[in-house]
Amino acid sequence: LAQELGICCFSSFFVAFLIFLCKMFSLAPRSMRVASSAVGRVARRSIATKSGTWMEGPKAFETELVHAAVEPEPKSGAILTPLFLSTTFVQDSVETYLQKGFSYSRTNNPTTSALEKKLATLENGAGACAFGTGMAATTSAISATMVAGDHCVITDCSYGGTNRSCREFFTPMGMEFTFCDFRDIDNIRKAIKPNTKLIFSETPANPVLSLCDIEGISKIAKEIGAYHVVDSTFATPVICRPLDHGADMVIQSLTKYYEGHNIMTGGAVISKDKELADKVKWVQNVHGNIMNPFAAFMILQTSKTMGLRVKQQSATAMKIAQFLESHPKVTKVVYPGLASHPQKELADKYHRNGLHGGMLWFDIVGGSEAGTRLMNSIQRPWSLCENLGATESIITACAVMTHANMLKEDRLKVGITDGFIRVSCGIEDTDDLIKALGIALEQC
Repeated sequence: LAQELGICCFSSFFVAFLIFLCKMFSLAPRSMRVASSAVGRVARRSIATKSGTWMEGPKAFETELVHAAVEPEPKSGAILTPLFLSTTFVQDSVETYLQKGFSYSRTNNPTTSALEKKLATLENGAGACAFGTGMAATTSAISATMVAGDHCVITDCSYGGTNRSCREFFTPMGMEFTFCDFRDIDNIRKAIKPNTKLIFSETPANPVLSLCDIEGISKIAKEIGAYHVVDSTFATPVICRPLDHGADMVIQSLTKYYEGHNIMTGGAVISKDKELADKVKWVQNVHGNIMNPFAAFMILQTSKTMGLRVKQQSATAMKIAQFLESHPKVTKVVYPGLASHPQKELADKYHRNGLHGGMLWFDIVGGSEAGTRLMNSIQRPWSLCENLGATESIITACAVMTHANMLKEDRLKVGITDGFIRVSCGIEDTDDLIKALGIALEQC
């Protein structure tokens, strides 16, 4: 009996002591309770985490730009993806052929595959294929989705090489293309045929900077069972990801903002689903136009700063556009960030974080002749040449450079005159760029 009484007394005392502790903790200052709770959480985390492992949860886009598809090399710990300059890869046996994933670099290469994985992550796609040039990406996207007898509705304003490939390369193969103004989606509906398999848009369009309603066009494509591919080179995934808005494929000329340093050429097709990605991959292997590993290695590095560059280039473009809009010798300025852009509402809908890119164009008093004089007299830091999206600021005479291979009547129809001045803003000091433009304008 005494033993039982002792146990009961001890139990009662223990329960009372627990109640006392609970009351004391509840009366303690909130900062003490939070600190105690935080220490507990940190202690638990310190046990669970390990250097070199990733924290749980999604990563921000800026973090993905740096780290997506890039892991330290297992043997040495090298922080960068190695450059694999190897044509072929030794197999352990006939039975284990391709067990390591690589056989011949025309099909896959570890460095190029790492870039393709990174592209898929940044564009929010299921798979990506990297090519030697932007045009290789464009022709591969068409080859993967069309055969002889098929029809494509394509924007009447795109990169000149895209226009030419459809007219002079694919048309003789028995494919049909209808070029129309994509600013009004009713034009697309009217152009649809029973054999339409592809709708090809470009937004912002090169070089006139017209915009497309990606969601509206994607809806039309799904209604008729066609694919919608978007060339989003001018926007980059920093500003807009077409796959998030219903598109099936996105094309990037990696030469431009991804590479961004006037060093390498490259292109990519990123697909929304694996089945389509596999079709593009098959075309890439058959055509043999995969990106070489050295270019892939370089773009893996340069793309890390794309977000920083695009933000600076967008800010510079906005200031230059405002300067030009107020200049007495300038008759027209087109930039998606300006309130005067005819599709400003669409720009604000699709362009994230108030960024509208580094591209603009303008006309001046005196027309084409005056525009040509300006381009012939522009001083550094501006460079008169082709390309865009690079660290260097570039002025391009589209009529004789990037869009010379369009039919002249088609070029003039969309507004690309002989003196059309296309501007690609780099990352130099904005005031220096404006000063040089002002000097050139005074001579026109």
